[in-house]
Amino acid sequence: MRSKSVSSKLKLADYQALAEFRYQIRRFLRFSEDAARAAGLEPQQHQLLLAIKGMPGSRCARISDLAERLQIQHHSTVELVDRLAARGLVSRALSEDDRREVHVQLTARGEGLLKALTLHHKNELRRAAPALAAALYEIAGGRLAIETRRTLREAVPKRKSRGAYTASRASA
Repeated sequence: MRSKSVSSKLKLADYQALAEFRYQIRRFLRFSEDAARAAGLEPQQHQLLLAIKGMPGSRCARISDLAERLQIQHHSTVELVDRLAARGLVSRALSEDDRREVHVQLTARGEGLLKALTLHHKNELRRAAPALAAALYEIAGGRLAIETRRTLREAVPKRKSRGAYTASRASA
């Protein structure tokens, strides 16, 4: 449980920062749970739809992947898929490569429901972002800004010179 990268000396501010961060996350999760229920879904059903649509890369969503994403047992994931399939929100297909593997896809109806919920969530996140970001910054001990800048520098390609950039924009 001890981490070598974090000092073992804690101040009241450390507890307060962690408490605030958990509070801000919980506020968003409560919003998400309520929004899912208002749309006629249980929160885990919404999470499953989102996990299917949001699989990294172009991977198909397999039951094992979804179980990992939701941090639940394989059999619980199967039950969730069963319930959503019965409602016409997802469909299953056996993998062409491995017939033991089941791929889960959203149906058009599932896509529509997820889109509406996602738009609602994006609006809420825009509203809640300042408090979430501030809480994350505090819990990270102020290092977040430095690490974020480093990550962005590595992820974003180097800009063209100002003249080349202007010329390419003018021709667009």
